[in-house]
This record gives sequence, structure tokens and C-alpha cells, in this order.
Amino acid sequence: MEDKRNIQIIEWEHLDKKKFYVFGVAMTMMIRVSVYPFTLIRTRLQVQKGKSLYHGTFDAFIKILRADGVTGLYRGFLVNTFTLISGQCYVTTYELTRKFVADYSQSNTVKSLVAGGSASLVAQSITVPIDVVSQHLMMQRKGEKMGRFQVRGNPKGQGVVAFGQTKDIIRQILRADGLRGFYRGYVASLLTYIPNSAVWWPFYHFYAGMRASYCCGLSRCGAQVPDPQA
Repeated sequence: MEDKRNIQIIEWEHLDKKKFYVFGVAMTMMIRVSVYPFTLIRTRLQVQKGKSLYHGTFDAFIKILRADGVTGLYRGFLVNTFTLISGQCYVTTYELTRKFVADYSQSNTVKSLVAGGSASLVAQSITVPIDVVSQHLMMQRKGEKMGRFQVRGNPKGQGVVAFGQTKDIIRQILRADGLRGFYRGYVASLLTYIPNSAVWWPFYHFYAGMRASYCCGLSRCGAQVPDPQA
């Protein structure tokens, strides 16, 4: 019978890299597809002046559907999917940094603290520019202008294809703010995510170690450890 009393810490060398990256991206994409419309609605509600366009989440959902159809709820989605890269880079950076720090310290706290902070630094450096572009695309709608920039239609009056809109937004950001325009809010993101990640991982390993010690103590005393699956 398999011993389930101890929590095994999965290190980088234990992972099946092919399955990890394929299934990780696939699962994240499924979640992203389901929640993206509400991310778009939240962004528009935060940006609008008072209740000039929408009176709430449900009202925004109905009005966007009526004006633009289902595709209106997914404006900027194709660009936003590139943030999936940052998720994989986060885990890769975390695991490789832990392995590197292990040459200098065997403390799980030290390894997790440094690796967690480094992983967030890399991930946010990739995520912020993509978020800036995708959020400007979220603001595109028929009628009243919502954001700083507005995608221009082609001379025939038809809309611009998805990546045509992206190129147009990128050009406008560069023209208005230069490269710094893609990193608006970057420092705030770092100050939010780096401490969170740097603290979360040490607590995770601390909890795993405490649980393993507790289970081993019960085992030595002859007590039966409850099965978490029961």
C-alpha cells in the first residue's frame, strides 16, 4: 500500500518537461477562455466615467453582446494569450533558480525566497507590455471612445483585422510614450507580485515540512494518520 503520510517536494529534475509545458498551457488556456469576458468587463467598468456607458456587470455584458456580438467580449484576447508564456517562464525561472541557489544554501526558505522573487521579476517583465496592449484593445468599441487610443478603420470603413488593430495600438503607444509606454505600472506590478511570490513559496515549504514532521511523529507513536482522500 502506498505511503501517503509524507508530502513529496517535486523538484525540477523530477518533472516530465514535455507534459508539464503542454498540459500547463492547455489548462491555463481553458481557464483564460472562460474568464476573459469578465476581465474585459471589469476593465471597462473601471475606466468609464461614472455610469456613462454601463450600469453594472450584467448591463455591460448585455450591451457588449448587442453591439459587437460574442467577439466583442474577446477583444484583445489573442494578444492576451501571449501572457501564457510568462506563466511558463515563471515556473521555469523558479525551478532553475532554486537549483542554482541550492549550490550555496540547502535552506528551503532561502531557495524559495530568492527563486520566488526572481520568477515574478521575469514573469512581470513579460506580462506588463502584453497587458498594456491587450487592455488598450479591450477599450475599443463602436461609438464613444473609452481609452487613450482608438483603432482606425480602413478607408472603406470596415474594421481592421485583429492583429492589424494590435499593430495600430503598438504604433500609437510608441508615438505617444515611446518604449516606456509599454511599461506603465511596471514598478507597481513588481512591488505587488515579487513580495507575494517571495513570501508564498517559503510558507509552502514550511507547511509541507511541518506536515511531514507531524505525520512522522504520529507514525512513531503508533497513531493512525487520517487519509486526506477519505
